[in-house]
Amino acid sequence: MTARNADQPIQYEPEEACPPTVALTVGFQGAVLVLAPTVLNVVIAFRASGLDDTWLTWGVFAAMLICAAVTALQAFQFHRFGAGHIVLTWPAAMFIAITVSAVSAGGPEIFASLLVICSLVQIALAWWLPILRRIITPVVSGTVTMLIAVSVLPIAFDSVQDLPDGASVGAGPAIAVTTLLASVIVTLRATGRWRLIAPFISLAIGCAVAAAFGVLDGDRIANAAWFGVPDLPDLRFELSPDVEFWALLPSFAILTLVLGLKTISDGIVIQQNSRRRPRAIDFRRIQGIVSVNGIGMLMAGLSSTLPPMANSSYSLSLINLTGVAARRVGIGVAVVILFLAFFSKFAAILLTIPGPVVGAFLMLAMGMLFVSGWQTILRDGLDPRRVLVVALASALGLGLHGHPLMSDLFGEEIGALIGNGVTIGAIVAIVMTLMLEVMGSRRSRLEVALDMASLPAIDNFLAALAIRLGWDDASTLRLRSAGEETLATLLRQEDAAGEDAQRPRLVIVARPQTGMVELEFVATTRQENIEDQLAYLTDEAPVPTADDLSLRLLWYHASAVRHQKFHGVDIVTVQVEGSS
Repeated sequence: MTARNADQPIQYEPEEACPPTVALTVGFQGAVLVLAPTVLNVVIAFRASGLDDTWLTWGVFAAMLICAAVTALQAFQFHRFGAGHIVLTWPAAMFIAITVSAVSAGGPEIFASLLVICSLVQIALAWWLPILRRIITPVVSGTVTMLIAVSVLPIAFDSVQDLPDGASVGAGPAIAVTTLLASVIVTLRATGRWRLIAPFISLAIGCAVAAAFGVLDGDRIANAAWFGVPDLPDLRFELSPDVEFWALLPSFAILTLVLGLKTISDGIVIQQNSRRRPRAIDFRRIQGIVSVNGIGMLMAGLSSTLPPMANSSYSLSLINLTGVAARRVGIGVAVVILFLAFFSKFAAILLTIPGPVVGAFLMLAMGMLFVSGWQTILRDGLDPRRVLVVALASALGLGLHGHPLMSDLFGEEIGALIGNGVTIGAIVAIVMTLMLEVMGSRRSRLEVALDMASLPAIDNFLAALAIRLGWDDASTLRLRSAGEETLATLLRQEDAAGEDAQRPRLVIVARPQTGMVELEFVATTRQENIEDQLAYLTDEAPVPTADDLSLRLLWYHASAVRHQKFHGVDIVTVQVEGSS
């Protein structure tokens, strides 16, 4: 496949069958992208936790198997599981700091037990996404992501001095700075397929400098077998939770929610860039990607290694460079990673990378993660209320992270565990979001049957709302018409179910805002996405059919329409502008 520009059409969409040779070739390139972070994230976490080489080699082996399995599962879509897209996966760097805390406090068994419990949290997030979407917002997710990056950075700087005895004092900083410079230069200058191997180029340069300082140990590579399975460590679970377990559980649960939210964001970006023609986001696939990630976390807990996470930036790099978005590529990526997992010599090469090189890699990764969190907040929009949430959560999270005040309040042992800046910041952000939701403009709610016979009740509900807001006649008519056409559009395919079919319930929530009203229609329907249908309507189209008429009228009366399809529920959000 030849490299392409991002604005060129996709050659293969997710559901289209590309030749097996194409799937395997592109899959190899995708595997190259994820190998370095897959190995290095585990190495950083386990080295900082003080685990021995048996745990280190096993953790890398298990992580590669899990990432291969999750990437393959994401390529399918079965009921509530799977994305049906190319979703490149590697161990979550955001779990490095909490992994070190858990292993240091209670050993690998408490870490594994916490992951198994929290995998259920991520699966529950996928199933309850329609309910939680107004509480676990992008502002909460972005703020916590930035706090995670800041909390992991000390581990990166500690790795700079992780050198053999007798090494020069300046060796660590010199190796780290060289690796960082190489990463920056290669990333800025690399184009096309060179971007796929840019991480390996910078790592190779860093290792070359480490060899010049005499701190590169090649014995591991020489002694490693070519193929095989590493020794199995003592995998155990904490069956009688103690104080450390309960103290760490809130941090793990919050971090799992943040991981789920990042997975949602990544899934949306991947969907948007995998089609020749833009489509509305199918949130059923988003629920599927989060559910599979939850299964991956369960496997990570059973294997005592870092949990997996999706990465949209690398997935998009692969799609943009090859023009192939076919989900078969996910199978190709999994096959290559699976082969390399049993290629012991390759893993030994990556495990030999010195601490300063690994630390430099982590510094850059955490810097990118911090920017990613800030971008998440900006994409959602910043108003004074959201600025307050970000400001207070960041201030308390950064200020109380490891502060003696927590130990003074809760004791030395418990205070050290719960005095985690990520946990504190996340709790503050969630509580403030709930407060803003409750204290916001007064909402109105109506529940009726999804039936045209409910139109008079809906019309009276919207007319009363317009009177309460003091809107003029034209704005009132526009609001009532938008409600009528939304109902008619939702009913188009419900009518095909027959007269005897039981009608689902329709819940309408009205949220007045400055100069407009946001109407939220929540129901269960079997129709296509309304946003996609509106996208096909143009002013130059011929005289509309009866099926198109409601769509066109809705397009005319509403200033914005958004349709989110989840498993079991559809949420249509309509914004109508008005004036007094």
